[in-house]
Amino acid sequence: MRIWFKLWKENHLLKDIVIENNEDDTRTHKIFQAIDAVCYEFDLSKPIWLDATIAEFKRHDKARFYQDHFVEEVPFDYLEIEVIEED
Repeated sequence: MRIWFKLWKENHLLKDIVIENNEDDTRTHKIFQAIDAVCYEFDLSKPIWLDATIAEFKRHDKARFYQDHFVEEVPFDYLEIEVIEED
């Protein structure tokens, strides 16, 4: 599985990274492990999955985490997560 994470501010891409996970694990565990890895890489607190975010991710394999999803202040408009390849 490959997941693409992008940090956006004022419609400009600040940073992006692709996290790859080929372990024999559930899809949910792979997604949460990728989020842990990107939060460590970008020095962020872990975002909170709101019901609307979960529904969006289930429909499109893509979701956005805004300031409301983070406990601390973040220096960007949103973090986008997108599954670009499934196992």
